[in-house]
Amino acid sequence: MWQGVRDWIETLGLEEGSADLLTISGAMLVVAVAATVAYYVTRFFVTRVLRAAVMRTDTRWDNELVEAGVFTRLSHLVPALVLQRGAGSMLSAEALRAVDSVISAYLVLIAILTVDALLNAIQKIWDGNRVSRRFQIRTVVQVAKLAAYFLGGIAVLALLMRRSPLVFFSGLGAFTAVLMLVFRDAILGFVAGIQLSVNNMVRRGDWIEMPAHGADGDVIDVSLTTVKVQNWDKTVSTIPTYALVSESFKNWRGMSESGGRRIKRSISIDMTSVRFCDAEMLDRFQKIQYISDYVKAKLDEVMKHNEEHGFDTSILVNGRHLTNLGTFRAYIEAYLHNHPKIHPDMTFLVRQLPPSELGLPIEIYVFSNDQDWIRYEAIQGDIFDHIIAVLPLFDLTVFQAPTGADLRALDRLATD
Repeated sequence: MWQGVRDWIETLGLEEGSADLLTISGAMLVVAVAATVAYYVTRFFVTRVLRAAVMRTDTRWDNELVEAGVFTRLSHLVPALVLQRGAGSMLSAEALRAVDSVISAYLVLIAILTVDALLNAIQKIWDGNRVSRRFQIRTVVQVAKLAAYFLGGIAVLALLMRRSPLVFFSGLGAFTAVLMLVFRDAILGFVAGIQLSVNNMVRRGDWIEMPAHGADGDVIDVSLTTVKVQNWDKTVSTIPTYALVSESFKNWRGMSESGGRRIKRSISIDMTSVRFCDAEMLDRFQKIQYISDYVKAKLDEVMKHNEEHGFDTSILVNGRHLTNLGTFRAYIEAYLHNHPKIHPDMTFLVRQLPPSELGLPIEIYVFSNDQDWIRYEAIQGDIFDHIIAVLPLFDLTVFQAPTGADLRALDRLATD
């Protein structure tokens, strides 16, 4: 076709060289216009027709492919193919090889970008699946992108330089040490990411503590080289992925999945306030609803034991007797058993810790059935508010170091 156009131009009286130049220029202009029209037609089809068709479907994966721009990037292949086909009909063999190399390199670049968009879509589709909580593919996707850009870059260089890609791969052996140094974090992160996923060590949304890196909060991102943790003060700590494998950290996921949150706190009792229960105390304790039956049953048990062994109970050191501290522990257990926010099927313990110069600690070791931080703290606070408030009813006092008010009171007593 272009030869006929050239012959027609020569009939207009132009020289052979001018006719060739004008023919090639016109042909290139026509091919460029055709490529541009093909691009806009394809883009219109992708952005309007295809998008509208996809949005009408009930499936999610095709929506993600459109949103990630997979089809939009593929549309760039059409004008390149038009240029490649048009160039073959009007250029010499040498010029055609040069142009073909450039167009082929462009096609490879578009293919790389399309693969990048496709991997982004795959990750979004996977993240919307419930299985993604168990196994995350972000690290795998990033490694796949790295490999695609690396191999694509070699292919582009090989096409532009008209050399075999094997030439570049054969020379990589000499640069292995350099590559290991440059991609050290990526390689370590890839291996660590696989270990984290396979061993189910860390997921997005987990609460982890890693004091060595100043991290205490929720994991918001697990990538090839870093793990981002949003701390409770809203700062973000960035931790190398391989550090989660090589160093120790605490993951609170087990607490989240258990359905309960531990309450482990103690209150110190002044040991000088601990004593045997007298008749007035026992009569008072029997009126407390939570331990009324306990006190009656315990009195019967103690009385039967002392009678069987013939103890002279007129002296308190003989036989068994109830104490205000033991009854107080029984009250705490009954109170917590009846508390609606205490988990009934998890560890439940009210115990004495070894006494010290700071008093006798009574520790509560239970689990709340509400894991929300704010509500959990409110539950824990309400429980100990109540416990401290009822201590005087058992003739017990809390041990605490002397305050300024205590010292002033002593000073006033000494002055009086």
